Amino acid sequence: MSVNVIALGGNAILETDPTDEGQKEVVRNAAIHIAKFVNEGEKVVVCHGNGPQVGNLLLQQKAAESEKNPAMKLDTCVAMTQGSIGYWLQSALINEFNKLQMSQPVVSLVTQMRVDADDPSFDNPSKPIGPFLSKEEADEEAKADGSVFKEDAGRGYRKVVASPMPKEMVETEAVNALIASNAVAICSGGGGVPVVEKDGQFEGIEAVNDKDFSASVIAEEVGAERLIILTGVDNIYVNFNQPDQKALETITVSEAEQYTSEEQFAAGSMLPKVQAALKFVKGHNDRKAIITSIENLPHIFEDK
Repeated sequence: MSVNVIALGGNAILETDPTDEGQKEVVRNAAIHIAKFVNEGEKVVVCHGNGPQVGNLLLQQKAAESEKNPAMKLDTCVAMTQGSIGYWLQSALINEFNKLQMSQPVVSLVTQMRVDADDPSFDNPSKPIGPFLSKEEADEEAKADGSVFKEDAGRGYRKVVASPMPKEMVETEAVNALIASNAVAICSGGGGVPVVEKDGQFEGIEAVNDKDFSASVIAEEVGAERLIILTGVDNIYVNFNQPDQKALETITVSEAEQYTSEEQFAAGSMLPKVQAALKFVKGHNDRKAIITSIENLPHIFEDK
């Protein structure tokens, strides 16, 4: 019985319909396939992104802010979206297991990810959060509150914050205990709440971890055989959106490294997914990393 870490992208959850019910529907669709996979005897740890959701929550906090109702800080908002998206996944999976007449425990955890306080990302924010804006809208927001915005893979401008490299999940022991008891663990939402350690104490910081790098760390810590990163496309591509674009269905580590060096993958979009996959499989012939869409999940599981 192998262990699989499945990372579900926050953009993939929100892309079709940003409403509460719309996002739940995407999660329910993913849960159908994940539940069938577990029913076939696979152990699963589910991670998820929260970039657009935490960005939207920050906007809601700001819009409702007052002296008596101050906005929460970013680390708290990351925890809040871990809870909400984790609830959607947990509820959807439990319902699917009930349909399959499976007695399968599912637990959603708010987890922390340790990072280094001197990580260079704090000097160069790069992690996109929140909605896509036009250049004019981004300039207006930046002028109003000093936020930093960057163009994101030709899709518009998004607010960017520090994205330190995740080092270890604080609650790994608890997650491994859940896996050992055959529970499905939902953890590291949004890459986990980024925390720094000082004198044995953990403290949340204003940053967002990349969920793909965090998923790679977790896959290492739980001894996973397979890392599955779900996004908005069936395959990764070279020459993406060009007349000669090519889908990469199966590639080696050396090929992935070559394409990365050629800057074939957009920063803040496909690049971290490829880098996280490389980090997990490099030097381990018994491991496999897959990057694909939610809709392609059945095909992955057919070929497992």
